[in-house]
Amino acid sequence: MNNAKINAELERIKKGFPWLDIVSPATPGKGIKVLSPEEAAAAEAYSDDADVSGRCKFVPASGAASRMFKDIFAGAEEENDAVRKLASSLEDFAFYDPAVFGTAPYDPCSTARKLLGEEGLAYGKKPKGVLKFHHYPQEVRTAIAEHFVEGQAYMRNADGSVKLVVTISPEHRELFEAAVAEIKDKYEQRYGVKYDVEFTYQDKATDTVAATPDGKPFLKDDGTPLFRPAGHGALIYNLGKVDEELVSIKNIDNVCVERMQPVTYKWKKVLMGRALELRDRIFDYLYTFDQLTELRKNLSDFAFIPGNNVFLDDPFATPECQELCNEVEEFLKDELCIEMPPARDCRDRAEALIAKLNRPIRVCGMVKNEGEPGGGPFIVRAADGSTSLQILEGAQINPDDPAAVAALKSATHFNPVDLVCCLRNYKGEKFDLLKYVDEETGFISSKSYEGRPLKALELPGLWNGSMSDWNTLFVEVPAETFNPVKTVLDLLRPAHR
Repeated sequence: MNNAKINAELERIKKGFPWLDIVSPATPGKGIKVLSPEEAAAAEAYSDDADVSGRCKFVPASGAASRMFKDIFAGAEEENDAVRKLASSLEDFAFYDPAVFGTAPYDPCSTARKLLGEEGLAYGKKPKGVLKFHHYPQEVRTAIAEHFVEGQAYMRNADGSVKLVVTISPEHRELFEAAVAEIKDKYEQRYGVKYDVEFTYQDKATDTVAATPDGKPFLKDDGTPLFRPAGHGALIYNLGKVDEELVSIKNIDNVCVERMQPVTYKWKKVLMGRALELRDRIFDYLYTFDQLTELRKNLSDFAFIPGNNVFLDDPFATPECQELCNEVEEFLKDELCIEMPPARDCRDRAEALIAKLNRPIRVCGMVKNEGEPGGGPFIVRAADGSTSLQILEGAQINPDDPAAVAALKSATHFNPVDLVCCLRNYKGEKFDLLKYVDEETGFISSKSYEGRPLKALELPGLWNGSMSDWNTLFVEVPAETFNPVKTVLDLLRPAHR
C-alpha cells in the first residue's frame, strides 16, 4: 500500500464519515411492499418464466467462526452459563461425537475445550461454512451443504447447473474444498443438477490501515503498520466479477433444516420475480427513451410542438418525451421512493431520469423487527436533493439528531441479508459495480489487536453504501426465512433441529 493511500485512510479515520440525511424509516405502504398471496404467486411465476442470462447464489462466508464461540471460549477456563448449556444439551448438536466427547455426564469446561481445541473438533479456528449444523436420519449437514440444497431448489439454470460463488479466507480453502467434495457428487445425483462452485477471496488490496485511538498509525511489534480487512463492503469487488445476471445473496449462517426450507424457496422466488419484473419495466422505459431520441435524430425536419407554434430540434423537448418523463417520475416515486431534484430544462430532466433508471437493481427482503430496532430500511436524501431507499446501520445514524433517533426507534423492519440483484443493463452489458458505491458511507469501528485498542476503517458495507446508487425495492418476507447462527447455542433452536 502506498503512502498516499495510507495518509488518506488515516485522515478519513480522523475525519469520520458524514451522518446520513434520513427522511423517514421505510415502512409498509411507504417503502416496504407487503404482497398479497396473489401478488406473491405472480412473482414466483415470473421468476420461473423470465429470460435470464444466468443465475448465481453468492454466499459471504469469510472468516473463522470465533465470534460464534465467544462465550464458549470464556467458559473453557471459567465455567459459565453458556458452557453449562452446551454440556447439558451436547447430544442434541449435529457435531456431537462420543469418540471426541465421551459419554454423559459431560464436564462443561472440558466439553468446551474439546469443541474448540485441537484435541477435539478445533471448531474455534474453523469457518462457519464447514461446521456441522444439522442432523438428519441418514446424514449430517454443514452450513455449506444446506446452501447446496437451497441452491438446487431455486437457483437452477436452464442447463440444470447451479452456480455458487462462496467468499472465503485463503487459509480455509482446503476445509471448504473437503466439505464440498464430501457432498457434491452425492447431491448432484440426488437432486439431478450439476454444481458449479467458485471460491473467491477478499482482495488484499482492499485492506485498510489501522489507527491508534488518537489517530496515529497503529504499529505492530516489528514497527510496521497494521492493515486489516475492510469489512464486507470489500466484497463488492467479488460481486462485480460474477458473470451471471441474476444473483441471490445470503449469508453462510442463515440456513435451516430441510423441513422448514420450502418457505425460504418460495420467498426467494418471490424476490427474484419482483427483481425481474422491475428489471423488465425499467428496460422498457430505457428502450422507449432510445426509440424517441433515435426517431427524432432521423427526421429531416425540426419537431413541431403543437400549441406553441414553435419548431424544436431537441428530441427531449417533444411532448412524447415529456409524457414519458412524467410517467417515469411517477414510477420512481411510487415504486422506489425516488423523488428527483428540479431539472434545469427538458434535456436535463430526461437525461437525469435515464441515468437514474440505468443502474443495478436489488430487491431486499425485510423482516418485521420484534425487538429493539437497529439498522434497517430507511428513505434517505442525497446531497443533490433526491431520495432513495437505503439499508442503514445504527452507526450511520446521528445519535444527537432527535429526528434521526426518532426515525430509528420507529423503524418496523430489518434486513436479514436476503437480497436478489440484477447486474446487467438494458443492452445486456455488465454494470461496473464500483461506479455505484457511495464512498461517504463507510464506518469507523473500535477493534483490538493483541489486546491493544485500535480504530478500524471499514469500506461502505456490501448491502449498505456499496449499493447506495442501485435501484432498490424492499419487500416484506416472513420471519421464518431468517435463521442465523450467531452463537453455537442458536443451533438448539427449532429451525436447526
